[in-house]
Amino acid sequence: MAQGSVDSEFDRLDDVSAEAYRIAVLEGQFRAEAIAAELGLSVEDAQRTERVLRVLRLLHPTPGDPRRLTPVSPDAASSELLGPMEEHMGQMEQHVARLRSQLAALQPIYFEGRKMRNHLEAFDTISEPDTIQSLIDSLLKRSKTEVLTVQPGGARPSHLLESAKKSCLDMVSRGVRLRSIYQHTARTDPGTQALARAVSAEGGQFRTTDEVIDRLIVIDREVAFLPQRRPSASSRAAVIVREPTLVNYLCSVHELLWRTALPFGESDADTKPVLDEVKRAIIRLLAEGHKDELVARRLGMSVRTCRRHISEIATELRAGSRFQAGATAAAQGLLGPLADTP
Repeated sequence: MAQGSVDSEFDRLDDVSAEAYRIAVLEGQFRAEAIAAELGLSVEDAQRTERVLRVLRLLHPTPGDPRRLTPVSPDAASSELLGPMEEHMGQMEQHVARLRSQLAALQPIYFEGRKMRNHLEAFDTISEPDTIQSLIDSLLKRSKTEVLTVQPGGARPSHLLESAKKSCLDMVSRGVRLRSIYQHTARTDPGTQALARAVSAEGGQFRTTDEVIDRLIVIDREVAFLPQRRPSASSRAAVIVREPTLVNYLCSVHELLWRTALPFGESDADTKPVLDEVKRAIIRLLAEGHKDELVARRLGMSVRTCRRHISEIATELRAGSRFQAGATAAAQGLLGPLADTP
């Protein structure tokens, strides 16, 4: 019999059915008429009680006389009724345990596969410069909302600047918000000046600062390009980042740099403050004891230009050496921040 039918009948084992069973045990058989008379039941109720007791295996037909119903012990009824269920449950438990074991064996495969998939989806490395540039150009052409860049160093080759100007003008013409950060030393390059002026006139924005993080391009806050850096060797490979949390973090870094940078390309009135920023950065690095080559590299200028600035600073501070210039500037409180910038 189906489990649902047994449960349904079991729910109907009320006090009347239990009393009828007690009478049947006393008499040695179940007689519907006698039980109906003793318990004041209708014929239909007596028949219902009989069905309940038979479903629960508490009444059995007598061998040779199937119309005579004999009561059996609850233990015997329980074994007959529940034995097959318990056997089935035992088989199901074994089946469940076997399936659980088989599925558990696949867990390492799943997690390793997910790890590899997440890595491929979130990060990728491209080592060919032409492929990197082609991918960047393609994504810039399809950009929709925003492009953020950080360009370390000073002047770039003229053909790269011309290509960058066309790309920037195309983006701003499509309503893309463009924010680019250069180093202060880029201000002295005519090609970079022309780029900043032309694109600023159409709505793009440029700023400069003394030191920046490495090169960075973020497109539509969905994908970012970073240079791959290996401690043991120089590399021109790029890491492509698509993981949302990391991309948002890089956008926050860009925003922090942007807030402290000076406008570039909108007018020429900011030349003196920028020059002061450059000299102040040089003084700070000198005070930290860095060599000319490192100072020049961090500020995106040639060593020759750096040394020229150091000479001018030493003259202004009446210092006999580069180290004395840094110490003197620190003692005079010249390493503090400039006035707030927009």
